[in-house]
Amino acid sequence: MSALNLTEKILKDHLVEPAELPAAGDLIKIKIDEAFTQDATGTMTMLQLEAMGIDRVKPLSVNFVDHSMLQSGFRNPDDHEYLRTVAAKLGIIFSPPGTGICHFTNMENFVKPGMTGVGADSHTVNAGGAGAIFMGAGGYDVALAMATGMYTMPMPKIVKVNLTGKLAKNCMAMDVILKMLEIVSVKGGKGIIFEYAGPGVKTLSLTERATITNMGAEMGATTSIFPSDENTKAYLESRGRGGDYKPLAADADAKYERVIDVNLSEIEPLIAIYSSPGNVEKVKDHAGTKIHQVCVGSCTNSSFENIATFAEALKGKRVKVDTMLYPGSRSVAMQLADAGYIKMMYKAGVRIMENGCGACIGQGGSPPSGGITLRTFNRNFPKRSGTDDAQAHLISPLVAAMSALSGVITVPENKEIKINVVPPVIDTDSFIMPEKASKTEGIIRGPNIMALPDFEPLPDVVKGEVLLKLEDNISTDDIQPAGTFLPLRSNVKEYAMQATFRLVDGTFSKRAVEHRDAGGSGFIIGGENYGQGSSREHAALCPRWLGIRAVIVKSFARIHVANLVNFGIVPLTFKNAADYDKIKQGDKASFDASNLSGELTLVINGETKIPLEAAFDMDVISTLKAGGALPHFKSTYKG
Repeated sequence: MSALNLTEKILKDHLVEPAELPAAGDLIKIKIDEAFTQDATGTMTMLQLEAMGIDRVKPLSVNFVDHSMLQSGFRNPDDHEYLRTVAAKLGIIFSPPGTGICHFTNMENFVKPGMTGVGADSHTVNAGGAGAIFMGAGGYDVALAMATGMYTMPMPKIVKVNLTGKLAKNCMAMDVILKMLEIVSVKGGKGIIFEYAGPGVKTLSLTERATITNMGAEMGATTSIFPSDENTKAYLESRGRGGDYKPLAADADAKYERVIDVNLSEIEPLIAIYSSPGNVEKVKDHAGTKIHQVCVGSCTNSSFENIATFAEALKGKRVKVDTMLYPGSRSVAMQLADAGYIKMMYKAGVRIMENGCGACIGQGGSPPSGGITLRTFNRNFPKRSGTDDAQAHLISPLVAAMSALSGVITVPENKEIKINVVPPVIDTDSFIMPEKASKTEGIIRGPNIMALPDFEPLPDVVKGEVLLKLEDNISTDDIQPAGTFLPLRSNVKEYAMQATFRLVDGTFSKRAVEHRDAGGSGFIIGGENYGQGSSREHAALCPRWLGIRAVIVKSFARIHVANLVNFGIVPLTFKNAADYDKIKQGDKASFDASNLSGELTLVINGETKIPLEAAFDMDVISTLKAGGALPHFKSTYKG
């Protein structure tokens, strides 16, 4: 039997088909041990599950409420009630507001080494820190995994990241993943699982590993994974879950696509400069730059260890700028309280916020106009902070602390910071387990929870107009912004009309719906890495409601392609990237969709012919033809 790396071992153990692991790029179907959503994606996922006619989910499933917790008006609390009651009906665990951020709370309570999972959020990859293969996916794909217990994906390439050395005392795990982004770039991880190994691994705690795997999403990776070892065991035992531990590692002579060597000892404090996580530079090169705000937390850096280090650095001092903290979970917050850190941070002037995503997704915590905010978060896309002209830079909790104290970007001293370690607080009572949930009240649907729209099949010839031409690195925040618009996520019409491409072109929705109602189909043209960022399927669903039937770009981010297919939008790439320059916004366009497995050509203004390539796998042609995944499921699924 040939040697296997860790990724191959877990995937092979979960294979449904084919019988053996195929070559990279070929499709595999795997058994899924867990599927979960958060509230910003969960309502649509649950509506899709209901539309499928599913009575009970198959794998372990959880609904986490962590994104829209402001509860300003009826929409968010109504959504939470819907999620709570539909979870009871379908056999899903419900995590109420305040329990914690989905990725962190999931790792605390449910993730086991060797598991597979999908979540309707791109940072689901966080679980790789515990030796598990978890992937972000669109809401429909998560609904399908809940319904069937299976997930289909292209077999990834596996790249080994060989860690050596040990981090300096002024560096943290955040600096490691920023170093990886410097090496790989924001699109260099597409189709790859990064498998961390080497002697440096043992110097990193499980929560440090999770910080690193969490931001693998920013490289476009399928996921990332660490081995399960004594550090994994220590974490699980500390949470009363020692029985979930099992050691997992690659075989000694396992093979990889390639190897990236990273010497932890050579890393210094790093910063990702606005407006991309890939703009990685040295903190010392920006030292002295005035700042206006510091935010600590998010699913990337909200562990007890991260926050305790931040708090110790503030001890006996007072912050000079607005400083906000978002603990990863109620469990973390209580542990911080037991260790004396909550009082310490209050005395330092820190604003302690709810255990949730908050400022990371633009739900409060916006910086002032023209301000500079330092954040221990994972994304700093344009306008994501909620302030259009503010700049967000990404840093470690240690850089955050020293900069908050000085009011300028500051390099931490290379000295040891010892934290007061106290036992974790187990908070499983916060969950509403399906066996204990009320079965008599029925599903509660507020007035903002609208039925899913019905979409017609794909016509043989798609004719219409290029409604938008975009540059490189368009994110799902650009397509379907979150922040103050998240309460509309259960109402496709309102979300589409008010928010779609609003940050790019405020006229888009009105133009698109007028074109749609006149009988035309919409085309979107884009550059490299289109659809990067969040897994939110509304970035495909809302454009589809507005009449978009094809998106043609130089290259796509992974999850967005699946979301486009799921809603009947044809994802295509230019055969020749230079042809992008031949198309203008407002051009008339047509596309023969009668044979999606054959030669594909875009015709512009009835004259210019531009050759295209499918960005989709051939096995989803029937889904595209049906008008999307839900109508296709209804016509083919036998239970």
